[in-house]
Amino acid sequence: MKINVVKSVLAASDASAERNRSTMDAAGVLCINMLSAPGSGKTALLERTIPALEPERPCAVLVGDLQTTRDAERLGALGVQVTQINTGQGCHLSPKQVAEGLKTLQLDRIDCLFIENVGNMVCPAVFDLGEHRRVVLLSVPEGDDKVGKYPVLFQKADAVVLNKIDLVGVLDYDVGRVQDDLSRINTRAVFIELSAKTGQGLEGWLEWLAAQRPGG
Repeated sequence: MKINVVKSVLAASDASAERNRSTMDAAGVLCINMLSAPGSGKTALLERTIPALEPERPCAVLVGDLQTTRDAERLGALGVQVTQINTGQGCHLSPKQVAEGLKTLQLDRIDCLFIENVGNMVCPAVFDLGEHRRVVLLSVPEGDDKVGKYPVLFQKADAVVLNKIDLVGVLDYDVGRVQDDLSRINTRAVFIELSAKTGQGLEGWLEWLAAQRPGG
């Protein structure tokens, strides 16, 4: 009986995610769910990305954090729609929380919605929020063993972004090890190396985004 309850909860979550996706499909909005450990540079990457997409592709962001509005304030300064979702003690965003966040946005004025998920490499991995694409960020200071240690996070990724590559030589980071681990887990994901700080490699990320379409 307990197993049936768990299945029912997961089924309800998936149904909520599908409703979110249908809502965004109807509005012609592409949704990107961004997952990573804390401090990988999700906000910094969005600070580079959004100005490069605007105004041709109007953006909005749903920001997930346990507390504070600090990341939302940084992104709001770019002049786009931003909604903060504070989870309290929750370690990930849920489809229901995203549904509430969608109600705060003018979807008819958005082309691309980024979900900046709570910084965590475990909990968010199994939850579909209704996104069209899932992007997982790594950063050089985290070490080159994260793909092997947290495979579930990477299995459903559409793109894996290695951020802070300007530190590869300084920290003796083995990019080949990351790619080798990824080849055993997910051969479908695009692998992009960049530095949100310097802008190095950003064009590859923007080209990947440009090729994505709502519901595609």
